[in-house]
Amino acid sequence: MNGSRKSHQLWMTAAATLWMGSFLPAQEMDIATLVKQLEADKPKFAERHQKLLTERYDMADRPAADVKMARGKPIQTGVRVKLPAGVTWEQLAAMSPAQIKQKNLWPAGFYPLPHPHHEAGGMVFPKPQIEEMKKQTGRDLTRFDLDYDLPQHLLPEFPAPIYLTTRPDLGDVSKGQLVTLTNYYDLFKDVLNPKQLEGLRLLVTPFPQQQFNSTEDRRSLHAHAGVSCFDCHANGHTNAATHTVGDIRPNEYRHRIDTPTLRGVNVQRLFGSQRALKTVEDFTEFEQRAAYFDGDILTAAKKGVNPLERGSQVHFMAEFQELLDFPPAPKLNVLGKLDSALASESELRGEALFHGKAQCAVCHNGPYFTDNLMHNLKTERFFEERMINGRLASADGPIKTFPLRGIKDTPPYLHDDRLLTLEDTVEFFNVVLQTKLSTQEKSDLVAFLRCL
Repeated sequence: MNGSRKSHQLWMTAAATLWMGSFLPAQEMDIATLVKQLEADKPKFAERHQKLLTERYDMADRPAADVKMARGKPIQTGVRVKLPAGVTWEQLAAMSPAQIKQKNLWPAGFYPLPHPHHEAGGMVFPKPQIEEMKKQTGRDLTRFDLDYDLPQHLLPEFPAPIYLTTRPDLGDVSKGQLVTLTNYYDLFKDVLNPKQLEGLRLLVTPFPQQQFNSTEDRRSLHAHAGVSCFDCHANGHTNAATHTVGDIRPNEYRHRIDTPTLRGVNVQRLFGSQRALKTVEDFTEFEQRAAYFDGDILTAAKKGVNPLERGSQVHFMAEFQELLDFPPAPKLNVLGKLDSALASESELRGEALFHGKAQCAVCHNGPYFTDNLMHNLKTERFFEERMINGRLASADGPIKTFPLRGIKDTPPYLHDDRLLTLEDTVEFFNVVLQTKLSTQEKSDLVAFLRCL
């Protein structure tokens, strides 16, 4: 017996002996009954969630006239988080955390954002991803029990361009296409070596997952091949697909997940928003074995977990991921500083604020704007713990410092999508870090972030 197969059998045996009380409840009804029940419940939870979004945010389509993502989609502008009645952003930023907490003035949009149906959780995909995947492959990522929640104008452009560290001369190697099993070979056969090409193949290959599998305990109408890494990290970037983390219990404490871009993985040293896995190989293997199944190794065994072979498959997948480059930033020089001949006065002022008064560079430093560490913002200083649509708003704990290169291409923001625009993000950190930025300083800081 080879080492990989023996390791897999030992892992499955250990899973079968663990106490059942730690795991998700088993499916107790046939699929037809389940579909009927959950489809009937779907409008109620959708209405609940949309009401929450409307109370929290201005979700109008207000694109920037002159700032676009890498392939041309306009970014959304303006503060979208709604303030409590009778208070301004300036007044809020002047208060201490204790005062904000005592007066119950923490903006609703600054609380953790629940999953579209937090009690149900699981992977949910934006409509463009569902439609293009169905068109190319026939695989349907629709769930019968819930739909994605945020409108497309607030999400990253789709499909996103792909830039490679090894071939920057080629620009977008995706040629405007969503990369899937049907086209990956033709697009990359002359760009990648065989090992990298195999890694990409595995990244676009679907494997069983908690909500998409061939058992009766699923959330797709028909038995399903599963999901691939690039169903969420579309084109090695992000389509803002969401999920709930598998490593927190009980369920009400689980975070909604913002799907981060894989661009710039090669310069990162921590993986996972809170797990602090030390290599992209660790993360790739973790996703297949645990995150795909909400951390429940018993249902993983039932539904068809795919234990990747570490020495070849995981290595190949990681090698391709580490080729994914950031988008061009023409106003930055080779040291990650603004070129004064290209940048506006506002952008240059924003850069000075970023490295000074605004305190951004304490965590987001260097040419890629990350310190590769984790930091705890302790936002629980500002509010009383409360239940919000099945999500208990409490302490978030330490979160990984993600790189800010290409940040304008990756809305929404923070680890759980609670901030819709860069303006929201600046207002959030101005309150949390108590930096007391003026209106002009906040505008300048946003102008700089758009350059990265």
